[in-house]
Amino acid sequence: MAAKIKKGDNVVVLTGKDKGRTGKVMQVLPTENRVVVQGVNMVQRHTRPTQADPQGGIKHKEASLHLSNVAIVDANGKATRVGFKVEGDKKVRFAKSTGDVI
Repeated sequence: MAAKIKKGDNVVVLTGKDKGRTGKVMQVLPTENRVVVQGVNMVQRHTRPTQADPQGGIKHKEASLHLSNVAIVDANGKATRVGFKVEGDKKVRFAKSTGDVI
């Protein structure tokens, strides 16, 4: 099955503490059905000092979200579902709300 959400897509969060926030997809974890979005779902990680990071301390980083909790943003800035169609000899993704190719 082709991926409906890919790295670099702009998405909006549909549920949870960050509902309504948008961001760019940094990483997709297809085996776990999860996605990491830039600046969304921030968590604190307590790290001990190492040679690579002698300071240690509390670090802020993005945690993953389930794929069902995000949707692609269309040209109008609203959440949309993704469909597939064949144009010529290529399979492309398109926004179901506007029909535009993503």
